[in-house]
Amino acid sequence: MSLANVRAYLKQFKLDTRIQEFQTSSATVELAAQALKCEPCRIAKTLSFDLNGETLLIVAAGDCKIDNAKYKQTFQTKAKMLQADEVALKTGHAIGGVCPFAIPENVKIYLDVSLKRFKTIFPACGSANSAIELSLKELEQYTLNQGWVDVCKLIKPASSD
Repeated sequence: MSLANVRAYLKQFKLDTRIQEFQTSSATVELAAQALKCEPCRIAKTLSFDLNGETLLIVAAGDCKIDNAKYKQTFQTKAKMLQADEVALKTGHAIGGVCPFAIPENVKIYLDVSLKRFKTIFPACGSANSAIELSLKELEQYTLNQGWVDVCKLIKPASSD
């Protein structure tokens, strides 16, 4: 049902026809990059957190992870991700399809500066087999975001020792 909600949400901006659905899963950064035939860094992953009882989403580049020190400096508390069984209930989207579209009004969305390296990025569209290509301006314009934050760091590649 979440994909249908995202499609309806994006339809008001005439973006619904740009949603891509895949025959395979795009539930992880790696799977989404394979389905889209793009670099994993261009996948806009949406991470869900509990911030003092409120739900917070951070949209970040696929090659990044939360930097706990930066998160604490920005939000004045330690990062606490939502439990798996809370994600769909609090965001309206199941794990693998969490995105910054068609979410409950009380959920706050932030965009991480890690995305600013790209002309376009690919956030999910509410299901584990969908995405949409958006410019950063479109992402800003069509999500009810609170603005840009700097709370991520690049994931270091595994050592080949």
